[in-house]
Amino acid sequence: MAGYYVASGLWPIVHMRSFEAVTGPKTDKWLVKTVAALAIANGVALAFGVRREKIAPETAALAVCSATAFTIVDVVFVMRGRIRPIYLADAAAELALAATIVAGD
Repeated sequence: MAGYYVASGLWPIVHMRSFEAVTGPKTDKWLVKTVAALAIANGVALAFGVRREKIAPETAALAVCSATAFTIVDVVFVMRGRIRPIYLADAAAELALAATIVAGD
């Protein structure tokens, strides 16, 4: 999960043009980069958290809450026609990763 957040966060920061080619044009690129930076921060925190012998409740909470928040945004805004359906693939990945964390406890 940590790697997924870091990779998905780096993508628009490193190459906005390819990110927009897949996800659609963005009006507020600063906001895209802000969300991307927060995804990277989550990924780094999770990477440290899962290195422990047993995953701490705080790490599990960060993983599940982040995945839930991203999933809700993806689904709601796809349904409203504001973002492309490709974001549903992201939602599915988020839910699968969160389920893995929950199942591991």
